[in-house]
Amino acid sequence: MDLKQFSPPELLGLHAAIGEELRERGIVRSSNNPVGDFAEYLFCKAFGWTQAGNSAKSADALCSAGKLYQVKSRRPTRHNSSRQLSAIRDLDKGGFDYLAGVIFSEDYSVERAAIIPYDLVLANASYVERTNSWKFYLRDSVWDWPDVEDVTMEVRAACD
Repeated sequence: MDLKQFSPPELLGLHAAIGEELRERGIVRSSNNPVGDFAEYLFCKAFGWTQAGNSAKSADALCSAGKLYQVKSRRPTRHNSSRQLSAIRDLDKGGFDYLAGVIFSEDYSVERAAIIPYDLVLANASYVERTNSWKFYLRDSVWDWPDVEDVTMEVRAACD
């Protein structure tokens, strides 16, 4: 099979199907894997951002205006419907201007995406002492908050 003929979303859809089969066979236990990297790729492609280097502690991308973005994502599945994003380290110390968040469908298609100002993330996140990190849920209500930008269409278009 020549995988080069498939688009990134088609490859990720195939990955999702393979992951489900491996889960049913008891070979793997989790449903998440490339979601974070794919989210960063899509936001950078959609908005022309530059991906931050691996040494960047709190930001994943930089726009031409100099704003820093922390990119977070979640791929809820039939096995785990949580919308809790991965741990945010040192949230109280800043390090980014906006959180760019995306919820993927189980097949890796873009369900919803938003750009959320730092202050709103800080005000709505919870500190978890056990992990020394902050947790934030990308619930549907986030899109109703003031100054949150719905960028679902732009991020979906980056899939092509």
